[in-house]
Amino acid sequence: MRPGKTPDGAEVTLVLRHVIRHIRTRWPAVEIPRVAALPRPRAGSVRGDSHYGRPEAMAWCERNRVGYIFGLAGNPVLLRQVGPLAEDAALGRLTSEGDKVRRYTDFCYAAKSWTVERRVIARVEAGPQGADSRFIVTNLPGLPKSLYEKLYCARGQAENLIKAHKLHLASDRTSCRKATANQFRLLIHTAAYWLMLTLRGLAPKTSFWRDAQFDTIRLNLLKVAARVTEMVTRIKVALPTAYPCQAGFTMLAGRIAKLPP
Repeated sequence: MRPGKTPDGAEVTLVLRHVIRHIRTRWPAVEIPRVAALPRPRAGSVRGDSHYGRPEAMAWCERNRVGYIFGLAGNPVLLRQVGPLAEDAALGRLTSEGDKVRRYTDFCYAAKSWTVERRVIARVEAGPQGADSRFIVTNLPGLPKSLYEKLYCARGQAENLIKAHKLHLASDRTSCRKATANQFRLLIHTAAYWLMLTLRGLAPKTSFWRDAQFDTIRLNLLKVAARVTEMVTRIKVALPTAYPCQAGFTMLAGRIAKLPP
């Protein structure tokens, strides 16, 4: 078992080297360089929060021409750098620009542990709770607002998918003594994840079930009391008349029946 701690720079670099090498081997046509246009995350950029923004990892990406965008923990130097921007955002809120007013900027910065200056993007927000400043470091070109909102903040969706795997499908239950047994349990949980993802994908785009969380689907569509009657030529399933999700159940069951074998 690995210790549950924040990875250091060597560990992050090791994972990046391993993953990117396998991607380039398996899909040689996929480019993972620093590109001129704003890339999508799957087109070849590495994204992570401040735990992964280690100088060793950034230096490795720069040597191998891999685009990256990492969170950067704030400090007094960075906060002084965006001080005027925070004041401007606060004035904008006072002049009724909105309940929350955001400002963006970028500048070059070098922490003590860095050997070179790097591009830092700052997002400053003035709201009812006061000022809030967030920072990211990147080697990708593009407008500060676009890089922060469209690329960096999109990691939230990936975290939601991990939460669905871990929380809603209980994939963190790896209490077996042997690592191989725990790995097999994770494999079974991943199979359940794909089944749930496929079931949800069968719902129409405008349906409530298309965006429902896995636990909502499990409790409302799968964990349902029913009377099963086995006949000669068919099996009859009778649901309670008071079942509130009859329409969704019938719709998804009909779409499953139309799937090829």
